[in-house]
Amino acid sequence: MSARRVARVLIDSPLPQLDRLFDYAVPAELTDAARAGVRVKVPLRTAGRVVEGWIVDLVDDDPGDRPLSDLDAVVSDVVVLPPSLYELARRVADRAAGSASDILRLAIPKRMVRAEKAFRAAPAPDLPEVGPEARAWAGGELSAFPGLADALASGRRIAVDAPPVPAKAPGGADVGAWALVVAAAAVDTLARGRSAIIAVPDHRDLLQVEAALAPQVPADALVRDDAGQPSPARYAAYLRTLAAAPCIVLGNRSAVYAPAHDCGLVVVWDDGDPLLDEPLSPGVHARDAALVRQGMEGSALLLAGHSRTTDVERLVLLGWVEDIPAARRVTPRVVLSATREGETRGQRVPSSAYAAAREALATGPVLFQVARPGYAPVLVCAECRRPSRCAHCAGQLRAARPGAAPECSWCGRTATGWACPHCRSTRVRMASAGSERTADELGRAFPGIRVIVADGDHPVSHVDERPALVIATRGAEPLAAGGYRAVILLDGERMLMAEDLRIGESCLRWWSAAAALAARGAPVHLVGVAGPVARALATWTHAAYARAELADRAELRMPPTVRVAVVEGARAAVDTAVAALRHDVPELSDGDVLGPVATDTGIRAVLRFDYAVGARVTQSLRAAVVSDALAARRAKGRPPGPRNTLRVRVDVPDLDV
Repeated sequence: MSARRVARVLIDSPLPQLDRLFDYAVPAELTDAARAGVRVKVPLRTAGRVVEGWIVDLVDDDPGDRPLSDLDAVVSDVVVLPPSLYELARRVADRAAGSASDILRLAIPKRMVRAEKAFRAAPAPDLPEVGPEARAWAGGELSAFPGLADALASGRRIAVDAPPVPAKAPGGADVGAWALVVAAAAVDTLARGRSAIIAVPDHRDLLQVEAALAPQVPADALVRDDAGQPSPARYAAYLRTLAAAPCIVLGNRSAVYAPAHDCGLVVVWDDGDPLLDEPLSPGVHARDAALVRQGMEGSALLLAGHSRTTDVERLVLLGWVEDIPAARRVTPRVVLSATREGETRGQRVPSSAYAAAREALATGPVLFQVARPGYAPVLVCAECRRPSRCAHCAGQLRAARPGAAPECSWCGRTATGWACPHCRSTRVRMASAGSERTADELGRAFPGIRVIVADGDHPVSHVDERPALVIATRGAEPLAAGGYRAVILLDGERMLMAEDLRIGESCLRWWSAAAALAARGAPVHLVGVAGPVARALATWTHAAYARAELADRAELRMPPTVRVAVVEGARAAVDTAVAALRHDVPELSDGDVLGPVATDTGIRAVLRFDYAVGARVTQSLRAAVVSDALAARRAKGRPPGPRNTLRVRVDVPDLDV
């Protein structure tokens, strides 16, 4: 009997028990179209329906006594899953105790027929040519970091502290100097005939890098791959990355999976930004995916930012990542503004910061960074000072404008007739000022100066060089032509009060990003904050602060000195998973398993483990998830029970214990 053609298919399904390759016979009529990497439809007998998937491999098999279902159809004969992408997805998923199909769902956009037809009809893209002027420009930018160009060419892992100053892109656009460094690294890689991938947190960062790249590389060699694009454009961009011509892929967190031809560089900008942490299962940070990819492909990896996260500094201390400093250290002029004698301690803008703002407004815009948007984001009882909460859902009450009735920040209900449950007072007072109230106060303090509010409800990307008061929430600060003439960082003490393990490094990152928008020599006033975080900002010693944080967390076995996994679900499922893990990884001590404890959503256990046993821990947790999913399947003749309830998240970004 002749051998039959068998397709090994990965089914596109979130069910953990389906996270493996299934064998399907290739019928004669699909022999030519069924190739490794194409989308197919296959019957799933256990569910009694047809599902989609990807052919990962094709083999010749002896029919024997093993019956196989046939492929149902080939959705498209375009190869969208190259072997390297499947291997990357498999490795990343295994590291996070997740499914490879969940990773591929992030990496491969939804199929768009028109975009696919246009891709078929268009000729193959030409090999991009980087001109001598672009090569010289890239070399000049990289020369500010001695040894960086050689490190990129040799495929090393690099950490760089970007220069915290504004700059002009080759086309004249206002950008941060960091965008020029990132763009130069990508241009240098493309000039050597290899692809580069740049992952940035949001669209504003993306536009800065795009402005720096556009004048230097051919238009068809610059590929945008971000979730903000229309679906046809994103799918067309993905198909372009599959071509055998190198390119520069610029996008958000999922861009790290782009199957660019002969990838020579992956750049992750500002890895401390939470936007780079994937919220969808299995929740892999772009930095971790890039590290896995670099180890698999041998490409260079550039981790750049204005501040240094403890995750990157840990890798630097281990020697896994190389720190390359700038030849000439450039730092902002940071002033720690304390309340002077005679001033009220609660005064929001000390006289020194006020004077600096008044002087700077004579020549250009001034930036005030605040903690929260809105007018009065927090209201308290005017008598007992306890937080005022909604009688319906217990959410925090806020005021949208002066004189407005309090409204709930959770459910949106207007709290008419509110009374404090503790003292029965019906009066409230504002406990904090948002961006809009700050704008009102500063507008009265500086009459005749235009006021610009930049926050989530009022996005502003750029301001000109005319005098202006720019009040922005953290992360929403617009670029200013020529840089801000002064930067005032307010609400710092309130920001540091957040109950978050990483709040110190988060504040340092927020403040550093705002300081990097100041013109050279312009003052940056940090108001009302002292201690290690303030000293790190004033001396611009972010790496030293990260090392001190690591030393403190190592004693407590807190991330990132150890890895952390959270297991949630029904009591029996969590207990079974923890017991199996103790058996599979006997190195875990009693102190490494926190819980299980009851939460609002069920039972939760927090697991701490060393990096050396990470593979065994994730393998055990994944087996527990699959076992729970199989046990939850409906049995014949029994009423339907709950679906698989066990949930696992590894390397949790916000550890709440």
